[in-house]
Amino acid sequence: MSETKKSFFERFQTFMEEKLLPVGTAISNQRHLASIRDGMTILIPLTIIGGFAILLAVPPVPATVTEPSNFLYAFLLAWQAWAGAHSQILLIPYYLSIGCISLYVVAGIAYFLSKRYGLNTINNVVGALFVFLIVSNAVDISTGSINMGMLGAGYMFGAIIIAILCVEINRFFAEKNITIKMPDSVPPNVAAPFIVLIPMIFEVVVFSLVNSLITSWTGAGITSLIFTLFQPLLKATNSLPSILFLMLLSTLFWFFGIHGDNMTSPITSPIITANLAANLAAYQAGQPLEFIMAGNLAVYGGWITYHAYVVAMMFFCKSEQLRTLPKISAIPSLFNINEPNVFGVPTVLNVFTLIPSIICLVINLTAYYLLAAANIIGKPFLTLPFTTPVAIQAFLSTMDFRNAILVIVLFFVDLAIAVPFLRAYDKQLLAQENASKAE
Repeated sequence: MSETKKSFFERFQTFMEEKLLPVGTAISNQRHLASIRDGMTILIPLTIIGGFAILLAVPPVPATVTEPSNFLYAFLLAWQAWAGAHSQILLIPYYLSIGCISLYVVAGIAYFLSKRYGLNTINNVVGALFVFLIVSNAVDISTGSINMGMLGAGYMFGAIIIAILCVEINRFFAEKNITIKMPDSVPPNVAAPFIVLIPMIFEVVVFSLVNSLITSWTGAGITSLIFTLFQPLLKATNSLPSILFLMLLSTLFWFFGIHGDNMTSPITSPIITANLAANLAAYQAGQPLEFIMAGNLAVYGGWITYHAYVVAMMFFCKSEQLRTLPKISAIPSLFNINEPNVFGVPTVLNVFTLIPSIICLVINLTAYYLLAAANIIGKPFLTLPFTTPVAIQAFLSTMDFRNAILVIVLFFVDLAIAVPFLRAYDKQLLAQENASKAE
């Protein structure tokens, strides 16, 4: 029986290494997707600052709270009054971060893609930003003002495409040597802007013409058209099957010792960020939050399970390896740094942890999704540093204490699932340790 299991596991491992890992590695290393992944990382501090600016300006005061009948209600009403008096100042960080997030998307992706090509980064960033502003239809000629709404999260996918196209056009012109050539005596920093001048003129003319044609046909420009085309994708990825598929894929990569989040983030980051920004805008407007796939889904996934592994090792295991590891890994795990467990248990290539990880992930995400879809718990609209402890993060990202309760409940569920598997693995390690001592 054990040989059959071993044979099946070996076949599964071979299949994963031969079929899945090359595909995941290719996706992760593909220059455009990798630039999207890296470019989106610059948004993390912006979304944190912008999110908390909204929270300060629009405190979570239930409509039923009208009288300071207790300390909590008095605090919330005082907060609400203070926010109302200072909202114009408090909302500035929001409008200049998440409110025009597409500008930062263009800059981040253009920077990393041009860097991968060895092109001048600052010129490519400025050129891509210039073209995006032209086609965004955000500029009101009659008033000389900019409509910030045309630069928000809904136009992120347009920003991604514009950034990639502009850098690719610049690369083509550079490779074909279609540039304004300056004398050798001209310093490189002076000559660099002239190198991108011809491709930038080309981009402005072509994109302006295309944008005018699309506007005349549809009543909206390039970025609005791209947003309309990507709407079905956003709704499709907000489903439970899509969330489970992406998170299970990440878990399988971690099983092979590969950073699963890095492998899947080229696909998930733009979607999750757009959904989070949409939820935040809905929160500010006092409307229902739509997207469940927003924020850090690991809150309801692997992070809880790794907490369960640490506790299971501390109280239910006897081998020296598993009893010693929590002394090192417990504190990092509390702050969602699980590499000591990944490589210390190890969970890499360990079927005793792969199976419970998959079971727990399915249970955790399904419970979260169904409860959020039924509006029993809150949906995320704030981003926090990933090192924020999981229960605190579940609460603060939604401002709903029931999310923290769900995390605690799921921890005990995961613990019950993890203990039998870790004890079986512990017996195996204990036998190996005893055999080693007997030699």
